[in-house]
Amino acid sequence: MENTKVLYVSQEIDPYLPASEISKWSRILAQGVVESGREIRTFMPRFGSVNERRNQLHEVIRLSGQNIVIDDTDHPILIKVASIQAARMQIYFIDNEDFFLRKGVTKDPETGKEFDDNDERAIFFARGVWETTKKLRWVPDVIHLHGWFTMMMPIYLKLLRKQDPYFANAKVVVSLYDEAWEGQWENENDKIWMEGVDKKELKKINVTDYTSLMKTAIDLADGITVCSPSAPPELVEYAKASGKPMLDYIGETPDIAAHNEFYDQVKAM
Repeated sequence: MENTKVLYVSQEIDPYLPASEISKWSRILAQGVVESGREIRTFMPRFGSVNERRNQLHEVIRLSGQNIVIDDTDHPILIKVASIQAARMQIYFIDNEDFFLRKGVTKDPETGKEFDDNDERAIFFARGVWETTKKLRWVPDVIHLHGWFTMMMPIYLKLLRKQDPYFANAKVVVSLYDEAWEGQWENENDKIWMEGVDKKELKKINVTDYTSLMKTAIDLADGITVCSPSAPPELVEYAKASGKPMLDYIGETPDIAAHNEFYDQVKAM
């Protein structure tokens, strides 16, 4: 088995948020891969419903402090970390008071409506993971994304590869779950843009709703995994039609050996 290094980026991980397909798969898969001897790093957003005291989160001063500009507004990054002792895993949390100091993950718990700024929150999270991984001076071979909230990552990996080659050789794996959100995003290209991004290339990106965001992520991915028997059929068929390496749904919990083989396959492309 090759020493493939895997960066896990998930919108939710057990035990920090209530149990879900995404939170359970993210925990079990990352734990199994690190126990198989591979080197990993794991990131998630520090949503307001994550209990910092109970989960013993603490700020990593050397990684915090820089700002991310979205649509001409500065947003400072706070990086926090916690350990899952039984799994020998550290989880890095991307935090910001403007985006994450609220109850609820992607919806207002009182109204049940999606937060109006979920697009900016997802952009901030993706860029926060990018910048923090660089500060760690750790270069992954594979970046495995779980949940739509992480799907801005392939866009930046694509758009910044020429300007910033740090992740030039990293392969991206996108996972499909039984999830979705309703509504439309507007003017996303203006928000996605940052210094170093070619505006001509940016015009080719279309992320106006859940389906277009996920299809864009599949287009930019190097491999796809299906983690739910109820993953949207349209996206599963779209992924299959892409001809890219694909790991189909194989059960309620991830097959660690199959994922390790898949990572090696994607890395070798």
